[in-house]
Amino acid sequence: MCRGAVLSPADGAAQGASSGPEPESRLLGWAVLALLVALASGVFAATGLPSPLLFGAVLGSMLYAVLLTGRRLGSRPLPTLAMPPWGSPLGQAIIGVSIGALIDPRTVGELGGWTGVAIVGVGVATLAVSIGSGLLLARGGAVSTPTGVFSMIAGGASGITAIARELGADDRVVSVVQYVRVLVILVGMPVVAALVFRPPSTGQVLDLSGEASWPVSLVFVAVCGGLGTLLGRRLRLPAGALLGPLTLAVLIGVFVAPRLGFTFGVPTAVQAVGYLLIGVTVGVRFTVAALRSIARILPAALALIVAAIVICAGFGLLLARWTGHSALEGYLATTPGGLYAVLAIAVDSGADLTFVLAVQVIRLLIMLAAAPLLAWLLRPRL
Repeated sequence: MCRGAVLSPADGAAQGASSGPEPESRLLGWAVLALLVALASGVFAATGLPSPLLFGAVLGSMLYAVLLTGRRLGSRPLPTLAMPPWGSPLGQAIIGVSIGALIDPRTVGELGGWTGVAIVGVGVATLAVSIGSGLLLARGGAVSTPTGVFSMIAGGASGITAIARELGADDRVVSVVQYVRVLVILVGMPVVAALVFRPPSTGQVLDLSGEASWPVSLVFVAVCGGLGTLLGRRLRLPAGALLGPLTLAVLIGVFVAPRLGFTFGVPTAVQAVGYLLIGVTVGVRFTVAALRSIARILPAALALIVAAIVICAGFGLLLARWTGHSALEGYLATTPGGLYAVLAIAVDSGADLTFVLAVQVIRLLIMLAAAPLLAWLLRPRL
């Protein structure tokens, strides 16, 4: 295994030493990092990429860590920076609540009878494809087995990136490979949908703003994030800061919200905070050695990503035939990532949005729920 692919004790010591520089130098460093994150996120947002704040934060803070740390800006050197201990758990909690808020009674309603069995079966099959791809990626020894597997998990890029390090993987490698997967899907999906399925356009636009008021939404996030994190710790759940809030958000959204007549959601600004916290936490830990190791595995990772997308498209065609939905709906439902882009195409083409969302969300939950178990199974190989 390449030494650059896994965080070494020396890296941790360097991060612990970040409290040494003067407050003025640290303030300058954070200001420069914030500027880089803003620029990178702006570029990603302008090109229409999903989660631009998450990946912009990773790229901006990575550039700071690799290119600027130790260099002088004026009379002051730019110090090594590290996210405070509360940063990652808070980011995980926000992302967990955001994912859990996607579940609603209509989505759960799609799980009845044999349709539900088929949907869960496709999710499990996609997980198997992810694991197989990850094992192949790690076979050359450039990355550890957990890093390879979590890099190739098909879906939930933000959630997997948030908990990768906690589960024994190198979150730097995971974040880059997951981004490549999202990018390939985002570029290829509209082309495939247009050339292969040729759906008519309804002119409708996906509205993700929701109906929940800010006060209700903030209470929802605070309750699910706070109590969910405590629940995760009390139950000693792996990645409890993400899975605890996610579970509580699902329970409230499905069973409590309909009875109270409220619509719960996570404000975009709050989601942005979660993405920034996770992205910067990952990015500031990059090194030149880590970048070299990632560059070596990218060709293999890209080939495996394309293969996984094709296999998942095959699952989609089988699912469509089994459930009586169109081939386009099956393809969109099983695309391994790019959820918001998938939903936008589904709305514009007049596809069954509830079915597509049900399959996508169930797959996402299967991936996140399986992550701790996979970490436990793969940890002896570290």
